[in-house]
Amino acid sequence: MALHITMNNVYRLYGMDPGQKIEGMVFLHQQNQAQDVYTANTRLFDGLLLAFMLKGSMRAHIHFLEYEMQRGDVAILQPQLLIETKSLTQDAEIITIGLSLDFIASFPVLREFVMNDQIRWQPVIRLPEEDFLLQQELLTVIERFYNKKSSHRKTEMLQHLVSTLMCIVSEKYYILNGTNSLAASRSHEIIDDFYLLISKNAAKERSVQFYADQLNLTPQYLSTFLKKKTGKSVLQWVDEIRILHAKSLLKTSNLSIMQISEELNFGDTSHFCRYFKRIVGISPRAYRNR
Repeated sequence: MALHITMNNVYRLYGMDPGQKIEGMVFLHQQNQAQDVYTANTRLFDGLLLAFMLKGSMRAHIHFLEYEMQRGDVAILQPQLLIETKSLTQDAEIITIGLSLDFIASFPVLREFVMNDQIRWQPVIRLPEEDFLLQQELLTVIERFYNKKSSHRKTEMLQHLVSTLMCIVSEKYYILNGTNSLAASRSHEIIDDFYLLISKNAAKERSVQFYADQLNLTPQYLSTFLKKKTGKSVLQWVDEIRILHAKSLLKTSNLSIMQISEELNFGDTSHFCRYFKRIVGISPRAYRNR
């Protein structure tokens, strides 16, 4: 489990003014110093996440696969997809819009982004320069509406503006070749199924044999496949999910470190603390207080 970001905790986690809260939507405009914010945690959002690269570049893992975003690129992250930012240039400027499922439900073009498998496996696209400039103008208008004084029509106006923005993005997908080879489809299926397995079992199962058996694969094939496709082995992913679960509990719950250790099936608290510090570089208490 990642640091689970919801519409309720995003303002606290990112130090935002709760007075700006809009029902079903969050808007973040980050630049330059944003690297620490973006790379501090692997994140999982329970709605639709839209990221617009205005300047610079960013390298990130999205649902286990690595992508590089540059000026003009747009990333569409469907609900519950894991994102881990690996690096961010000093001149990077990014606008991120998070939309709840209730917000999305009102607009067919947004619902399409939640269901479309092509977007799931091709989350980053490059807009033509003309569309990129239109997108920037729309983002500026959306940001101004988002920050303006509340009114009874504010949410409705933002919904229509965001829907217009996404229509521009959706046109790009319509012209892409959506056909995939059988091998590519099988690869996606294995990654999806492996993610579901470790999300449920990483706290108690570390055996490569267990995950291979559940996927009807040999341990060697699964290990080789994941290392080739994602850059990490089975055990590295299991460790990553356990740590992400720990981070999420440390940041978003009132559980004691001993209780978190028990939740993650560690033999004792000292073992959990050593394990956490070895991978993260600081103790669980230091991470919670940071």
